[in-house]
Amino acid sequence: MTLDRDALIIQVLDRLLELGCTHWDTANVYGDSEELIGNWFKRTGQRDKIFLATKFGFHPDGPRGTPDYAKQCLEESLQKLGVDTIDLYYVHRIDKNTPIEVTMNALVEFVKAGKIRHIGLSQPSPATLRRAHKIHPIAAIQVEYSPFERAIEQKGHLLETARELGVTVVAYSPLSKGLLTGQITSHSDFSDTDLRKQIPRYAQENFPKILELVDKFRQIGRAHNATSGQVALAYLLALGDDIIPIPGSQRIEYIEENFNAAQLKLIPEEFQTLKKLVDETKIDGDQYPPALQAMLYVDTPELP
Repeated sequence: MTLDRDALIIQVLDRLLELGCTHWDTANVYGDSEELIGNWFKRTGQRDKIFLATKFGFHPDGPRGTPDYAKQCLEESLQKLGVDTIDLYYVHRIDKNTPIEVTMNALVEFVKAGKIRHIGLSQPSPATLRRAHKIHPIAAIQVEYSPFERAIEQKGHLLETARELGVTVVAYSPLSKGLLTGQITSHSDFSDTDLRKQIPRYAQENFPKILELVDKFRQIGRAHNATSGQVALAYLLALGDDIIPIPGSQRIEYIEENFNAAQLKLIPEEFQTLKKLVDETKIDGDQYPPALQAMLYVDTPELP
């Protein structure tokens, strides 16, 4: 018997709980993921076992952080998820037209109402993070962070700012959108509908450097009977206890592989070898197509 997609997703969520992977991250723009998680909560009654994070802020006209829009999105997410409270609610992209204080004040009201427990920001600038943190403690920032994407270390010292303020860094796309698994060996491997085909950094001329770095991770992995992807996750984990990688997958075998990466402990020599390699490998090009790249590390207007 072939299971339909929804049934397969339910199996994946069941396995996540069995493994102890209980930090679940979604967003109101990730297709029907909120509804699927909500169905799982309803079926299992295990909402209390999950640390649930979702996001708002994307809009057809560009990132929107107005109080009315935040409230609308929150109520829709609560309904889809079938929950009373969201553990961590992120601003998905920063609205360059709305002072971050205005957005934060709305989110603080949601905290007071018991509808969210913690506030997060995704891809903020250091200045935006500081201003938001003055209104209410920011629990986490979510940024793309991997051996191929290290802007957080350079963009106005966002990583340094987060650590100064005690803000956890949740690293999305820690496997560089799958490239660090070694399954992609050429730009031509991307289908015409694959967003990665439009990413300047993944242009064909960059693949020799990409594959060289992946091979080095694979070589380190052989000593641990581990894959290049597992080594990449172990590398991020070794950067600090405040770094939480969240690799995404819909296949149980890959979820189990990623989970087991947490048991992989790089010896100091291996970590330093990888760090030197990552530091010395320069891959040109932005991490997103221009329209999406413009939404990263955004500052907002000052309050009048």
